Amino acid sequence: MSGRGRLALWATAATLMAAGALLPLVNKTSWFLTAVLLVSVQAGVGALARLVPLARPLTVAVQALVAVLMLTVVFARDSAIGGVLPGPGAFGEFARLLEAGADDVGQYAIPAPATEGIRLMLVGGVLLIALAVDAIAVTFRSAAPAGLPLLALYSVAAGLSQGGASWLWFLLAASGYLLLLLSEGRDRLSQWGRVFGGVPRAEGRTTAAGFQTAGGSALAPVRTGRRIGVLALGVALVVPAALPALDGGLLSGTGSGGGGDSGGTISAVNPLVSLQNSLNQPDDREVLRYRTNTDDTKDLYLRIVSLDQFDGAAWRSSERRIEDVPERLPQPQGLRPGVRTTEINSSVSAAGWYAQSYLPLPYPATRVDIGGRWRYEPAGRTLVGDRGQNTRGVRYTAGSLIVQPTAEQLATATAPPAGLLRDYTKVPGSLPEVVRSTALKVTKGASNDYERAVALQDWFASEGGFTYDTQVRSGSGTAAIARFLRDKEGFCVHFSFSMAAMARTLGIPARVAVGFTPGAAQPDGTMSVGLRDAHAWPELYFEGAGWTRFEPTPTRGSVPEYTRDETPSGSASNPAQAQPSTSDAPSATPSVTDSCPPWMRRQGECGVPAQQGGAGPTDTGFPLGPVLLVTLGVALVVLLVLLPLLWRSRVRARRLGSGGRTPADAAARTLAGWREITDAAWDFGIAPDESQTPRKAAARLVRLGGLEGASADAVHRAAGAVELVLYSPRPAVSGSLAEEAQLVRAGLRAAAGRGARLRAVLAPRSAVRVVWAVSGRWAAVTNRWAGSRWSLEGWAVALRRRPSRQRG
Repeated sequence: MSGRGRLALWATAATLMAAGALLPLVNKTSWFLTAVLLVSVQAGVGALARLVPLARPLTVAVQALVAVLMLTVVFARDSAIGGVLPGPGAFGEFARLLEAGADDVGQYAIPAPATEGIRLMLVGGVLLIALAVDAIAVTFRSAAPAGLPLLALYSVAAGLSQGGASWLWFLLAASGYLLLLLSEGRDRLSQWGRVFGGVPRAEGRTTAAGFQTAGGSALAPVRTGRRIGVLALGVALVVPAALPALDGGLLSGTGSGGGGDSGGTISAVNPLVSLQNSLNQPDDREVLRYRTNTDDTKDLYLRIVSLDQFDGAAWRSSERRIEDVPERLPQPQGLRPGVRTTEINSSVSAAGWYAQSYLPLPYPATRVDIGGRWRYEPAGRTLVGDRGQNTRGVRYTAGSLIVQPTAEQLATATAPPAGLLRDYTKVPGSLPEVVRSTALKVTKGASNDYERAVALQDWFASEGGFTYDTQVRSGSGTAAIARFLRDKEGFCVHFSFSMAAMARTLGIPARVAVGFTPGAAQPDGTMSVGLRDAHAWPELYFEGAGWTRFEPTPTRGSVPEYTRDETPSGSASNPAQAQPSTSDAPSATPSVTDSCPPWMRRQGECGVPAQQGGAGPTDTGFPLGPVLLVTLGVALVVLLVLLPLLWRSRVRARRLGSGGRTPADAAARTLAGWREITDAAWDFGIAPDESQTPRKAAARLVRLGGLEGASADAVHRAAGAVELVLYSPRPAVSGSLAEEAQLVRAGLRAAAGRGARLRAVLAPRSAVRVVWAVSGRWAAVTNRWAGSRWSLEGWAVALRRRPSRQRG
């Protein structure tokens, strides 16, 4: 097998080894066998195209065409022309499958079922990465940059997986990349001449390829390959660690706190990234375990964050000020002394795997005793971790109030403050009219805001004919609300968002809270909160009682007593008797309650706040278009950065390659080799001087480049060969100067500093010849046009030369 054939084989193997990291993401491996077959065919087509040989861009184009044909046969045969050729129907089928795959990714937990949409995304993605690796490493003969698509493939898999056995997939991906580098290195060394190894050489001696060794030390190309490999492995280790765990949701949602001793801001972003996924999970993992001193825990919702801004695309939290945690939290907004309250104490232990930066607390909390770097956000009355602080394994105690307003107090509540009313009744102009008209219809006959709120809650929970369904497509925007009111199917996200939006259209201040329902009682007296207890619920403001919880979601949570006919009841025992849980760590016992579905953890409807800067889910679900645009943009940026390197590699290969056997061909190869030597020196900062003879130019290059030994001798040999070609009446040409050029380049690298070496590779100065060539060709075209008969000047000359028809 030829060197390039071995390189193509290892490029394919490296891609498939990196693609192995995707195997834990789905519950079947049949897609991988399909990917192996398609990648192998694509690589074989590339090998045949290079044997023809075709131009490099044409080779890549042929491979891409074959890849599209294969994907059409596998995934869209019924919509293709003749079952093979892709047409509008086939591309429409691809779009449908990709959209379905994006929905499946958002809906299912890992390992997800291998649906057709997910299979297309996996197989097509691997095929695309394989094409990029083959094009870079084999077609354009530059294996080192091929590590970028391999790294992207592994990083995506590592970010989406839950961390199990990820080190094994990393070792496979890294081994594939290193083997690819080794194959390319051997192929290049084989072109330079035979390399003897195993026997140490005396100092100052050189190998057949011209690289000096000292006491059997590694050859320069081998050392370079090792450095590249170590760098790539380091990047591959760091990048996945820095990526967010996309499957985390309640597991690993984050927020961001501003630094400083007493100020800063916090953005609670996308707390709904994974709600639906959590609700659809087959297994319920414990998130929290707590012990409290009240016997009535049905209203003890654990609140994470509130969403108070509705822009039409999503509900989200506004940016808020944070401050040091006070010893006792301020009085809750709007709560007046006439409303009955009972203070209770709770001791909470978070699971060791549950890491997110907002602290789940009963609402309204009055005090929090916790160690670590926590800050207080007054508007939401919650604690947020600062400088990397999260809930992983923390234990804390919290005092809170059970607020028990009566129906009469809520019905006779006075108007809220003007600023609060303005901020919490805003609705976007894009909100469909059906939302307001439905709210007015449902609350017809109600005489006050309390009766309107109860009417909305009862309509959603029991009277409106709604069905609780966690398989419905997520969304929190205006279109999603209108669709929910029409189809009457959804889960807690749809119910809470829709009720809050409808309440705002009626002039009732409203927001959405995200957190957990109380959980399930355990035999040891503690309460266990699991992933399925994740929940979203609306909070409406009533002066005197403050922010008040309502429960419109059927079969989830508990309906507050103050929305029923009977009088609220329940009392707390002595607050001083609350003790921490006897269990050092949360139990593995899952919660029995089912208050919020499984995909909140990924889709984010009742889950934790995720990364800073994001937003809640939109009506379109998974943002496939923006992701593709960002991916394309990153690819273009990487390509632009690598263009000088790729152009330089191609020019070097063309100059030092073999072509033609006549004396004229040999002379041309000699001159091309000399041009390569001068350009290599230029890349390292030694500008060419065209006015000097080859001999003087060689002496100057040796002096300025600090060359010595074999590399200096190679420069002088090359200069002598050029002089024979240029000045000898009967030149005895030596042919290619490939070996001399490689020796000179190695000597220049050895003498240059690290920065100069890096610039010579990534931003070679000789690449300016591209600009010169384009400029020269443009000048030639314009000159040719200017002298042609079709230019204005040509027409003028023709008219002047036209013979007169007048006779004298």
